[in-house]
Amino acid sequence: MRSAREFNFDGLVGPSHNYAGLSFGNVASFNNVRSASNPRQAALQGLAKMRELAARGFAQAVMPPQGRPNFRLLRRLGFSGTDADVLARAWREAPVILACAWSAAPMWTANAATVSPSADSLDGRVHFTAANLNNKLHRSEEHAQATRTLRAIFADSGRFMVHDPLPSVPAFGDEGAANHTRFASSHGAAGVEFFVYGRVEFDPSAPAPKKYPARQTLEASQAVARLHGLDPARTVFASQNPDVVDQGVFHNDVIAVGNGNVLFYHEQAFANEAGTLDALRRALGAADADLAPVRVASSQVPVGDAVASYLFNSQLLTKPDGKMALVVPHECRENAAVSAYLTTLTAGGGPINELIEFDLRQSMRNGGGPACLRLRVVLTAEEAAAMHQGVIMTETLYAQLVAWVEKRYRDRIEPKDLADPQLAIECAAALEELTRILGLPGLYDL
Repeated sequence: MRSAREFNFDGLVGPSHNYAGLSFGNVASFNNVRSASNPRQAALQGLAKMRELAARGFAQAVMPPQGRPNFRLLRRLGFSGTDADVLARAWREAPVILACAWSAAPMWTANAATVSPSADSLDGRVHFTAANLNNKLHRSEEHAQATRTLRAIFADSGRFMVHDPLPSVPAFGDEGAANHTRFASSHGAAGVEFFVYGRVEFDPSAPAPKKYPARQTLEASQAVARLHGLDPARTVFASQNPDVVDQGVFHNDVIAVGNGNVLFYHEQAFANEAGTLDALRRALGAADADLAPVRVASSQVPVGDAVASYLFNSQLLTKPDGKMALVVPHECRENAAVSAYLTTLTAGGGPINELIEFDLRQSMRNGGGPACLRLRVVLTAEEAAAMHQGVIMTETLYAQLVAWVEKRYRDRIEPKDLADPQLAIECAAALEELTRILGLPGLYDL
């Protein structure tokens, strides 16, 4: 068994961060539609989280934002002329499509890809598959830049394999790591990969939500497992509970999170709770590890409170002593039921014994908490040395990025600002400067 560390690649919030309320099924996003956002504050909140976790000794890196607006999308949909003409006509004739072109959703890098470490893959490489995100127009083109970015950071083909996204059809709806968890006795050990899906394309009798869309299919999860060369004996597929999808649990990471051998989950997370736990125990037994479930009952935290606070959309991090820290947003302390539960959780002698709280209000209002903001990538020392070094969070990089944000970002964006051609110019200039800071020339094809 090789030694390895888990890097958290946090999405750097882009200069056009805005609240468009485009994600039907994501209650927080939908509730804040067309309100004013603060891109500068959003980026600084995210950077503060990255800095503190890096200072605590957790491996931390930055995922660059995507270019906005997406002029290619607008032009493909019939808006022509100069860039200013395109924005003006789209604002006048199709403001929702314009909002899609300005979507801030790529900040949630848990949806960027699914990642399997070299210890789990047949060929001994780290595998990435960019998510096609085909359920929503505003996210359906993210995979192009996500793939480009991953291939720039993980360019060594002898150690890394970045796959093309799955076919962009309903049967292979793929939302990335938001529906994927890895369990192992240690980060460097061969592990168990756990895929959670919301519906089955080729079995219409399978349970499915009735109100909100199920975004991840079983067929997509199975395809990713094949692409990554995973051992079937150490791969588990489980169905989401369709009833909680209809309560706003649009991804599994809104209702469950795992790390090491710990699964922190709500009792209503899965369609078959007992069967899911049994399958995980059998698979972990083959990997020489025991499952340590931490179950939250509805009587302790109702589903509505879990969704409102994003209790489970948290990061579960292994500390040097082997215990776990849970990274949560401040909203968890503002919800009476959740706050009371967390007090008992950390004092109960279980595997989770510390809370780390952050102010992520700008991200939370747009529908994403700590877990949404990060993509987990397990790397050996050799693999970490082989990736692009300019994205690793250090005090120097933190200071550079803070100065860049304070110079380049607006402190307020309203819906009408999406028609402003000057905002598009500002965003392009900001990203051009960012490529120099991160040492990634040519990252964007704007």
